[in-house]
Amino acid sequence: MAYNCLSYESNNAITTITLNRPDVFNAFNDEQSYELQDALKAAKKDDNCRVIVLTGAGKAFCSGQDLKAIAGAEKRSFIDSLHKRYNPIIREMRNMPKPIICRLNGVAAGAGCSLALASDFIVASENASLIEVFINVGLVLDSGSSFFLPRLVGSARAFELSTMGSKVSAKQALEWGMINRCVPAEQLDEATAEIANYYASAPTKAIGLMKKMLNKSFNSDLETMLEYEAYCQEVAGSSADNKEGVAAFNEKRKPIFTGK
Repeated sequence: MAYNCLSYESNNAITTITLNRPDVFNAFNDEQSYELQDALKAAKKDDNCRVIVLTGAGKAFCSGQDLKAIAGAEKRSFIDSLHKRYNPIIREMRNMPKPIICRLNGVAAGAGCSLALASDFIVASENASLIEVFINVGLVLDSGSSFFLPRLVGSARAFELSTMGSKVSAKQALEWGMINRCVPAEQLDEATAEIANYYASAPTKAIGLMKKMLNKSFNSDLETMLEYEAYCQEVAGSSADNKEGVAAFNEKRKPIFTGK
């Protein structure tokens, strides 16, 4: 698929979406935000896609909003920008019935930090960092950071990180539970590929259901989740992957899941 501000590649059930404005550290202008919305929708519809890798070109993952791109605007509506540009991206990511791996190759700042935190699995280079930079320009958290951050690090750390704009190194982020893996920069591609390959051959329908369950659990009580688990288990139990998994177990072989 042809885009101006990102690249979209599919190979062996893995779709890689790369933010591609390296000269501005992959900061978002209008075009990139709309292209990312489109790319996520395309990956969702693609039956051959079973896992998505989201990353950035060059030295950064994403430095957030491109402030130079909006400098000439007379009056900018922040609410319109979030409703039309950023919020649809976050919703698409969280409602995606396939796992999204963030290949965190460098700094993730502002909305870029939100983008990383909205992913399902984060593999980071030791050189990477996350920073809620909004306070430095007198703004508040957006693009889902106020939802994800306190759930990952707790309210005390979330307040500090958001109100002081503190940079969190990848190693610190791993200790705090913000990311899943932290590897040397030269091993980032290998580590990402290993995880992507796992999900590319995993039971995708079950993973999509579990993603929905975990999302729902944030705002549910135990009784609600017990009922929802029963519903989702019925759906998963009717899948081809469940039948294959049981057959493989009984036949003492490795299952070959198709994601259906």
